[in-house]
Amino acid sequence: MIVGPSLGKVLDYALESGADLPPLSTHQHRVLDALRTCRTPALGGHRFRCTDCGGEHFAPHSCRNRHCPACQGSHARDWLEAQSKNLLPVPYFHVVFTIPHELNVLVRQNRKALYNLLFRAVSQTLEQFGRRNLKAQIGITAVLHTWSQTLLEHYHLHAIVTGGGPSLDGSHWVKANEKYLFNVHALAKVYRAKFREGLLKLFQEGSLEFHGQLAGIRSLSDFEKWLRAPLAKNWHVYSKPPFGGPQQVLSYLSRYTHRVALTPRRLLELDPATGELLFSWRDYADHSRIKRMRLKLPEFLRRFSLHILPERFVKIRHYGLLSNRDRQQRLEHARQLLAQASHAELSAPERSLPQKSADGGRARMLCPHCGHDSLQLIEVVPRPNSSRGPPVKR
Repeated sequence: MIVGPSLGKVLDYALESGADLPPLSTHQHRVLDALRTCRTPALGGHRFRCTDCGGEHFAPHSCRNRHCPACQGSHARDWLEAQSKNLLPVPYFHVVFTIPHELNVLVRQNRKALYNLLFRAVSQTLEQFGRRNLKAQIGITAVLHTWSQTLLEHYHLHAIVTGGGPSLDGSHWVKANEKYLFNVHALAKVYRAKFREGLLKLFQEGSLEFHGQLAGIRSLSDFEKWLRAPLAKNWHVYSKPPFGGPQQVLSYLSRYTHRVALTPRRLLELDPATGELLFSWRDYADHSRIKRMRLKLPEFLRRFSLHILPERFVKIRHYGLLSNRDRQQRLEHARQLLAQASHAELSAPERSLPQKSADGGRARMLCPHCGHDSLQLIEVVPRPNSSRGPPVKR
């Protein structure tokens, strides 16, 4: 029994168990291989010597894969530092758009196409409401999540939306209601209609694949018939209370933008004898109680692999006022409009953003022998199978 196993150890046992494993693509194999070798000698590393006690310390390289929970902390810090300059002194609303579970099998067979459709339907819906209801260009940051707490499929998009924006003619700032952005029922209807329209267009373009239980869908009429059940449902859009200001937005984004399906602290026990993994999960339907689940390793690997994103897929995107092209010019204009408004009329006071520390916010490495900050790099050790040549001495 291994208590508190690392994800790499779990993946090692899962991939080497000899049990019937789910079919994995080449890309999925590469991702899992990166995660299982993260921070091990298999990736090489840096060797340090402490100038105080003389002890040597080897620090293995990280995989830096975006699916790796051990690497996402540094990725999130870098991303947040870059994004902090784009925040405005206004409230931000948090809106979540979900895909009905009846469509899971279709998404599973067409991940990239339907992930892109989800982003498109959500951004177009929010921008349309911004233009028609506020008569303004709002800013949107959208983050894709694909998992539930038990690692099953739960496709949804988290959207962080500015509480207002420049008027359509660019003459003044239009602020949203301090406690209310848009009617979620109206949002859900428009979002469902745009998603349906996008699905039918993808079908007509021949961009969708149908396998297994969907293999019988051959014509547009077959597809429309299959869609009746999920489209007849009420699609869910959740709107949470607005953030108080930039500080709270950054705090939220630091938790959600680089979150992965399973964090290391949730891994409780690995039993090599039975080939089972025990992990914790939060049951939101039962007053958010923490519960435990035990899975056979092949089933765990199947569930975990469901959430490996397509290669080079962008899971954090910006729209409207925050869209990438000419973003800084639009933000500067927005700040000018906000400065022109009376301070008393602003929906929220500007709050100070976290200041970058002298060391860039990075954790300082300490000698594991004496605890002093006196490590000197003496050797760079490449991957054992690397062709870059022998270790670099310093």
